[in-house]
Amino acid sequence: MSDEMQAAEKKRTGRRPGGEDTRGAVLAAARAEFGAKGYQKASMRAIARAAGVDAALLHHYFGSKDRLFMAALEFPIDPRAVVERVVLAGDRASVGERLAAFVLELWEQPAIRDRLLALLRTAAASEEVAALVRGFMVTELVGRLAAVLDGERPELRVELAMSQIVGLAMARYVIGVEPLASAPPEELVPLLGRTVQSYFDAP
Repeated sequence: MSDEMQAAEKKRTGRRPGGEDTRGAVLAAARAEFGAKGYQKASMRAIARAAGVDAALLHHYFGSKDRLFMAALEFPIDPRAVVERVVLAGDRASVGERLAAFVLELWEQPAIRDRLLALLRTAAASEEVAALVRGFMVTELVGRLAAVLDGERPELRVELAMSQIVGLAMARYVIGVEPLASAPPEELVPLLGRTVQSYFDAP
């Protein structure tokens, strides 16, 4: 943002203009707001007010509340990508294996794995963080996946599938149980995929 644009923004709104410092202030305000109110009750308007910026800047930087949440908590999985690139990318009979491959591909990337492990460990140790992540996952991931499933109790079936994925992550990457910890991903994908698929296929 140019000096002239920053001056105009400040004059028009009386609030902080855009910039890297502004982005940092927004992220700090978002973490505080999400922590205090939870994902569902936190609002973009309240975060903008706490950061001292116009609400339009939040949409400029992040686009939506879920993307702001992911940036604030360094959450590496975009729920939209899970639905669009995994669930809707092929036939329903193989969605479990696609989801297993997608998840293991993420976990095998060191930078993403470190962020996921930090989030898992923090959530396990802090009920506040656990509630925050739970609210985000239920609203943005479970809800999106359940909406494209047929049959009864889709939310429960999605959460059961997620429990398999989280359980594998804990055993393989946190606890390091062998031979699971050293098994190649290509060996695990069909095994995990069949279990996940069984939940999605349930009547």
